[in-house]
Amino acid sequence: MDSGNIFDVLYQNILNTTLLEIVAVFFGLLSVWYAKKADIKVYPTGIISVVIYFYICIGVKLYADMGINFVYFVMSIYGWYAWTKKDKKEKILPISFCTKKEYFINFIMFVFFLITLIYILKNYTDSNVPYWDSLTTAIFLVGMWLMARKKVENWILWIIGDVISIPLYFYKGLVLTSFQFSMFLILAVLGYIEWKRKIKEAQEIA
Repeated sequence: MDSGNIFDVLYQNILNTTLLEIVAVFFGLLSVWYAKKADIKVYPTGIISVVIYFYICIGVKLYADMGINFVYFVMSIYGWYAWTKKDKKEKILPISFCTKKEYFINFIMFVFFLITLIYILKNYTDSNVPYWDSLTTAIFLVGMWLMARKKVENWILWIIGDVISIPLYFYKGLVLTSFQFSMFLILAVLGYIEWKRKIKEAQEIA
């Protein structure tokens, strides 16, 4: 495909962008911005976005992504609770790094999700990108769990998943969503830097 055809496809996809997708993108970006700042508003804004994307993904046959948006909804409720819950010392959940045990558990979770999703998509759906859809979904599922637990490594998974998702959504004709993931990628890098800085500041105070 030459450059002229690429721009033609891009132009047509932009014209076909729906208001629903625009709203979902807006709240999605707002949610990641709040996540970067470790602000609790990451969850209500994120919930609005994932509910809309649940509907959008059905239309473009990204079934694993449809499922992950449902999981995002559930995990957002849990994360909202976890981030506001205080321990016996009246302290909220702190930002931290994963332990070696948590790295192992996260890897097992990723492999389980990946294998399960590939099997389901290949055998029970008409998805034409079962491997890529399953890969990004498995990455984001673990990433969402780590974010709910305020683990710095959640940003590393978002970065990897965003890099894969950018061309995937473009291929599916969701150009604005592809652009959104480009912004997610930038925010994820900034989020990783910001959370590491917050940990360093907390350690200096302690």
